[in-house]
Amino acid sequence: MKLGRLNHIGVATPSISESIVFYRDVMGATKIHDPFDLPDQGVKVCFVDTPGGDGALNGTQIELIEPLPGNASIAAFLEKNPAGGQHHVCYEVHDIHAAKAEFEAMGKRVLGEPRIGAHGTLIFFVHPKDMQGVLTEIMEVPSQAH
Repeated sequence: MKLGRLNHIGVATPSISESIVFYRDVMGATKIHDPFDLPDQGVKVCFVDTPGGDGALNGTQIELIEPLPGNASIAAFLEKNPAGGQHHVCYEVHDIHAAKAEFEAMGKRVLGEPRIGAHGTLIFFVHPKDMQGVLTEIMEVPSQAH
Protein backbone atom coordinates (compact mmCIF):
# COMPACT_ATOMS: atom_id res chain seq x y z
CA MET A 1 0.00 0.00 0.00
CA LYS A 2 1.21 3.50 -0.82
CA LEU A 3 -0.03 6.50 1.11
CA GLY A 4 -2.22 8.51 -1.19
CA ARG A 5 -3.12 12.16 -1.37
CA LEU A 6 -4.52 13.94 1.67
CA ASN A 7 -8.18 14.19 0.66
CA HIS A 8 -9.58 16.16 3.57
CA ILE A 9 -9.26 17.22 7.18
CA GLY A 10 -12.33 16.52 9.29
CA VAL A 11 -13.31 19.33 11.65
CA ALA A 12 -15.99 18.69 14.25
CA THR A 13 -18.24 21.65 14.90
CA PRO A 14 -21.25 22.34 17.09
CA SER A 15 -22.78 24.35 14.20
CA ILE A 16 -22.09 23.85 10.52
CA SER A 17 -23.92 27.08 9.71
CA GLU A 18 -21.62 29.10 12.01
CA SER A 19 -18.57 27.28 10.64
CA ILE A 20 -19.59 28.13 7.07
CA VAL A 21 -19.61 31.82 8.03
CA PHE A 22 -16.14 31.43 9.56
CA TYR A 23 -14.62 29.67 6.54
CA ARG A 24 -16.23 32.16 4.15
CA ASP A 25 -15.60 35.42 6.05
CA VAL A 26 -12.39 34.71 7.94
CA MET A 27 -10.62 32.09 5.81
CA GLY A 28 -11.78 33.39 2.43
CA ALA A 29 -13.34 30.15 1.17
CA THR A 30 -15.18 30.71 -2.09
CA LYS A 31 -16.47 27.18 -2.72
CA ILE A 32 -18.63 25.79 0.08
CA HIS A 33 -20.78 22.80 -0.79
CA ASP A 34 -24.32 22.31 0.48
CA PRO A 35 -24.50 20.54 3.86
CA PHE A 36 -26.10 17.11 3.87
CA ASP A 37 -26.98 14.44 6.40
CA LEU A 38 -25.26 11.06 6.61
CA PRO A 39 -27.79 9.28 8.85
CA ASP A 40 -25.87 5.97 8.79
CA GLN A 41 -22.94 7.75 10.45
CA GLY A 42 -25.07 10.07 12.57
CA VAL A 43 -23.60 13.28 11.19
CA LYS A 44 -24.31 16.26 9.00
CA VAL A 45 -21.36 17.20 6.79
CA CYS A 46 -20.34 20.10 4.61
CA PHE A 47 -17.26 20.23 2.41
CA VAL A 48 -15.24 23.42 1.99
CA ASP A 49 -12.79 23.51 -0.90
CA THR A 50 -9.46 25.13 -0.18
CA PRO A 51 -8.73 28.11 -2.44
CA GLY A 52 -6.92 27.17 -5.62
CA GLY A 53 -8.17 23.59 -5.61
CA ASP A 54 -11.25 21.97 -7.02
CA GLY A 55 -12.18 19.79 -4.09
CA ALA A 56 -11.63 16.07 -4.11
CA LEU A 57 -10.27 16.08 -7.68
CA ASN A 58 -7.20 18.26 -7.06
CA GLY A 59 -7.37 20.23 -3.83
CA THR A 60 -7.68 19.28 -0.20
CA GLN A 61 -11.02 19.86 1.44
CA ILE A 62 -12.19 20.67 4.93
CA GLU A 63 -15.03 18.38 6.03
CA LEU A 64 -17.20 20.11 8.60
CA ILE A 65 -18.90 17.53 10.82
CA GLU A 66 -21.87 18.23 13.08
CA PRO A 67 -23.43 15.42 15.12
CA LEU A 68 -27.02 14.43 14.46
CA PRO A 69 -29.13 13.53 17.53
CA GLY A 70 -27.92 10.24 18.99
CA ASN A 71 -24.33 10.47 17.71
CA ALA A 72 -22.23 9.71 20.78
CA SER A 73 -18.71 9.90 19.31
CA ILE A 74 -18.84 13.40 17.78
CA ALA A 75 -20.93 14.65 20.71
CA ALA A 76 -18.26 13.33 23.11
CA PHE A 77 -15.55 15.05 21.06
CA LEU A 78 -17.47 18.32 21.29
CA GLU A 79 -17.93 17.89 25.06
CA LYS A 80 -14.12 17.86 25.37
CA ASN A 81 -13.72 20.57 22.71
CA PRO A 82 -16.81 22.82 22.92
CA ALA A 83 -15.67 25.11 20.10
CA GLY A 84 -14.95 22.12 17.86
CA GLY A 85 -11.64 21.26 16.27
CA GLN A 86 -9.66 18.86 14.11
CA HIS A 87 -11.28 15.45 14.32
CA HIS A 88 -9.44 13.36 11.70
CA VAL A 89 -7.34 13.35 8.55
CA CYS A 90 -8.29 11.37 5.44
CA TYR A 91 -5.90 9.79 2.95
CA GLU A 92 -6.80 8.23 -0.39
CA VAL A 93 -5.92 4.69 -1.46
CA HIS A 94 -6.70 2.84 -4.69
CA ASP A 95 -7.86 -0.42 -3.06
CA ILE A 96 -9.70 -0.06 0.25
CA HIS A 97 -9.76 -3.80 0.99
CA ALA A 98 -6.03 -4.22 0.37
CA ALA A 99 -5.32 -1.19 2.58
CA LYS A 100 -7.48 -2.60 5.38
CA ALA A 101 -5.70 -5.96 5.18
CA GLU A 102 -2.30 -4.27 5.32
CA PHE A 103 -3.19 -2.12 8.33
CA GLU A 104 -4.54 -5.19 10.14
CA ALA A 105 -1.42 -7.21 9.24
CA MET A 106 0.63 -4.45 10.88
CA GLY A 107 -1.47 -4.82 14.04
CA LYS A 108 -3.31 -1.52 13.57
CA ARG A 109 -6.85 -1.34 14.95
CA VAL A 110 -9.25 -0.78 12.08
CA LEU A 111 -12.52 0.61 13.40
CA GLY A 112 -15.22 -1.37 11.62
CA GLU A 113 -15.68 -2.66 8.13
CA PRO A 114 -15.39 -0.48 5.02
CA ARG A 115 -18.56 1.55 4.52
CA ILE A 116 -19.75 4.34 2.26
CA GLY A 117 -18.46 7.74 3.36
CA ALA A 118 -19.41 11.32 2.56
CA HIS A 119 -17.78 11.25 -0.89
CA GLY A 120 -19.79 8.17 -1.84
CA THR A 121 -16.79 5.83 -1.77
CA LEU A 122 -15.67 3.19 0.71
CA ILE A 123 -13.90 4.33 3.88
CA PHE A 124 -12.65 3.00 7.20
CA PHE A 125 -10.96 4.56 10.22
CA VAL A 126 -7.79 3.52 12.04
CA HIS A 127 -7.58 4.03 15.82
CA PRO A 128 -5.60 7.14 16.78
CA LYS A 129 -3.47 5.21 19.30
CA ASP A 130 -2.08 3.25 16.35
CA MET A 131 -1.55 6.35 14.18
CA GLN A 132 0.61 8.59 16.37
CA GLY A 133 -2.44 10.12 18.06
CA VAL A 134 -4.35 11.03 14.89
CA LEU A 135 -7.70 9.46 14.01
CA THR A 136 -7.09 8.48 10.40
CA GLU A 137 -9.67 7.87 7.72
CA ILE A 138 -8.68 5.78 4.72
CA MET A 139 -10.79 6.40 1.63
CA GLU A 140 -10.93 4.70 -1.74
CA VAL A 141 -10.11 7.19 -4.50
CA PRO A 142 -13.35 8.99 -5.42
CA SER A 143 -14.69 9.09 -8.94
CA GLN A 144 -16.01 12.64 -8.45
CA ALA A 145 -16.02 15.41 -5.84
CA HIS A 146 -19.04 16.18 -3.63
